Amino acid sequence: MHHPTTEIDLSQGFPPVKHETTEIDLSGGWPQHLKVPPRRAGAAPARGRVLGVDVGTVRVGLALSDPTGTLASPLETLRRAKDGSDLDRLVTLVAEHEVTEVVVGEPRHLSGASGASAVDAGNYAQELADRIADVPVHMVDERLSTVTAASHLREGGIDSRRQRPVIDQAAAVVILQQYLDSRRAPS
Repeated sequence: MHHPTTEIDLSQGFPPVKHETTEIDLSGGWPQHLKVPPRRAGAAPARGRVLGVDVGTVRVGLALSDPTGTLASPLETLRRAKDGSDLDRLVTLVAEHEVTEVVVGEPRHLSGASGASAVDAGNYAQELADRIADVPVHMVDERLSTVTAASHLREGGIDSRRQRPVIDQAAAVVILQQYLDSRRAPS
């Protein structure tokens, strides 16, 4: 492929730079002459922080990944609020931590069936997605995340009376870490 070049005389300094944009009308679809490179199969997921959310009826546990999307850590626990202030806080955290995607746990029965908790989590995820339209929100199967989290806390020497304040964050860590690990696993 031949790319024409233009010689520029820089003896008098740099020429003025033009900042011009061209508006493209996409109402009739994507123009044929503009090619979009196809997404490579098996391409690495986008880099950036991922927020894990464990939705409960009373509390919402949050976990945040490191910037490389490798390791999940507890972030905080929010109280569910009828006025939506918990969702307001979530939106603030998404912006503050420059979150590139959100993962909400979908509680399912061991059989795989969805119940009232799954519907509630789905509604919560949708409300969040409506508030952060530029950040994708995914639902992921979270069967046994709370059980796994409680087991890890017990192994770490935290007794059941002291688990309540951190169990939601720990469950969010389990949900998020499983998601992060599944993204890296070879297909």
